Amino acid sequence: MIRFARTVAAVALTTALALVAGCGGSDSDAGSGEEGKALKKVTYLTSFGNFGRDSYAWVAKDKGYFEEAGFDVDIKPGQGTGGVIPAVVSGQAQFGPIDLTGGLLHMGSGQAKDFVAVAAIQQRTMAAIATTEGNGIATPKDLEGKRLADTPGSVVRNLFPTYARLAGVDADKVTWVNGEAQTLMGTLAGGSVDGIGQFVVGEPTIEAVTKKKAVLLPYSDVIPDLYGNVLITSKKLAEQDPETVKRFSAALLKGLQYSLAHSKEAAEILARNVDATNPTAAAAELELMAEYVTPGGSGTRLGTLDSARVARSIAILERAGALRQGMTPEQIIDFDLVPKA
Repeated sequence: MIRFARTVAAVALTTALALVAGCGGSDSDAGSGEEGKALKKVTYLTSFGNFGRDSYAWVAKDKGYFEEAGFDVDIKPGQGTGGVIPAVVSGQAQFGPIDLTGGLLHMGSGQAKDFVAVAAIQQRTMAAIATTEGNGIATPKDLEGKRLADTPGSVVRNLFPTYARLAGVDADKVTWVNGEAQTLMGTLAGGSVDGIGQFVVGEPTIEAVTKKKAVLLPYSDVIPDLYGNVLITSKKLAEQDPETVKRFSAALLKGLQYSLAHSKEAAEILARNVDATNPTAAAAELELMAEYVTPGGSGTRLGTLDSARVARSIAILERAGALRQGMTPEQIIDFDLVPKA
């Protein structure tokens, strides 16, 4: 079934990639990267360190997609949703991906504001608890009494109370400790924790680092209909320079398109830019991510976001008591800037 699902995803992805190829370059500044024109300097944060799942940004830079769109992009490693949002809002970075659910939780709790999502990276959440065989974790209930690590503002950690409630887990019996994006897997390998917050595509890298079989508990098994990562920018930039946002988004999605179609090459590009890269694991992460990126196998363009579906996600979080009542999709997403289906 897994092989069949990935085959279906690959066919759907091919159709979607053909559509996304035409999503940029039509505005008046399409020649910004041409010789003689200054490039706009932009800082982009990855979602979580520099793993294969984020290699598409490096591909967009290496292949010249950013330059063609008029940008000189400085790519820096992000520290999850809780780190990317304040950096973008404060202007330290202009763009970065966050988990949409994490963004909703931050905005709903008043922890963050003044940012908007402008494109989807993954159509389904990839959030999960990750561990390895031998740690006594095979089901959500096994998490009770265990010690888990993650960055303080990560979506896995912030969404855990909702996941625990719906999975029948007593969240008070689970201990969380702080970690950093780049060292979490090493922490797990060292045995100081029983599990870590991670995306499901991290499975190959976990096994490469720990030398053990990975065990994952995907949040999507318990909380359906949640989007994964989305590209965000500040409300200020979105309002003052929407064409810049559209051009950048199109170039990044072009890098995503190429990376999923050429996972090994994308991994090699990442390895040329990030010394600690394991190319085999990075390529495997991209291959696993493909089925999460395709918009439901509908042939719809990559990057789209559906208002009705986001509203259903909000309702799930409201019913779980994780989100205040009354939030709307338009509060967190600028649908005028999102790629059209």
